[in-house]
Amino acid sequence: MSLRAGDPAEIGGYPLEARLGSGGMGTVFLARTASGRPVAVKLIHRHFAEDDEFRIRFRQEVAAARRVSGAFTAAVVDADPEADQPWMATAYIEGRTLAQHCAADGPLSGAKLRNLAIGLAEALRDIHRAGVVHRDLKPSNVVLSPEGPRVIDFGISRAADQETLTMTGRIIGTPPFMSPEQLRSPRDVGPRSDVFSLGTLLVYAATGSGPFGADSPYLMAYQVVHEEPSLGAVPEALRAVVEPCLAKEPGERPSSDELLVLLRNLPVDLGGTEADGVGAGRPGDMATQHLSPTPAGPGAASTLGARRAHHRWRPALAVAVAV
Repeated sequence: MSLRAGDPAEIGGYPLEARLGSGGMGTVFLARTASGRPVAVKLIHRHFAEDDEFRIRFRQEVAAARRVSGAFTAAVVDADPEADQPWMATAYIEGRTLAQHCAADGPLSGAKLRNLAIGLAEALRDIHRAGVVHRDLKPSNVVLSPEGPRVIDFGISRAADQETLTMTGRIIGTPPFMSPEQLRSPRDVGPRSDVFSLGTLLVYAATGSGPFGADSPYLMAYQVVHEEPSLGAVPEALRAVVEPCLAKEPGERPSSDELLVLLRNLPVDLGGTEADGVGAGRPGDMATQHLSPTPAGPGAASTLGARRAHHRWRPALAVAVAV
């Protein structure tokens, strides 16, 4: 996408070549280092630069991204969270997002689906070992690079030992891919919230729709907290792993390390569903429902309670380890 009138010619000394995309919080540009290395530069919208609360969030994003820079994320190259317009440059990762792929070519299957699942579990393992909770895993934050999936955008992440920062009066996240605790009690969100989000991501990757579906973020949030996921269209072998990830209570979900063991033992050919797609997930393609974080109003959070779901995943893990 070409630069537009009014776009800067450079940011932080990095000459800009093109726009990569724009969202509610900022615009991402393709730029080059002095040696010619491509980088993605995220420039925060000017009106957020005057918001002290947002500046704190952006500093946290930069710190989190630096802590987890590795094989499964985009490494931070440079940043200036104190600039008049804060910005951050990361390594440019070539490839479409999972959202773009599913919108253009439909769901993944077989070895591609298995490799995506394992790659994302490896990414979560590294993120959590760095002491970070991502808190916004969704299809538009997963890039399908030639080397494997990469997790990007730590805009609402936090260190596991930090207080959760929410914008005043709102819960920040994307309801179709948020965990129940993000909606019920965002200050208590921990690493297993990301495991729930990964479960929703894998359902989306396998079927083109998430495990919960509604016309509004409020109804979607209600379903996430109160209703059982719709998994009929998910291949049986994958469903056995995804189901415990979607337990309502964090303690009933596997950790990212345990999840990785389960996924590594999946067959290369994941196979079909029990009823060959009969009883598939709720209708409606969610490709346009997750392009940017959707704040859920305080009314949604105040009406949500928890309903315990019983999933027995530990015996499956023991069998997987034995095999």
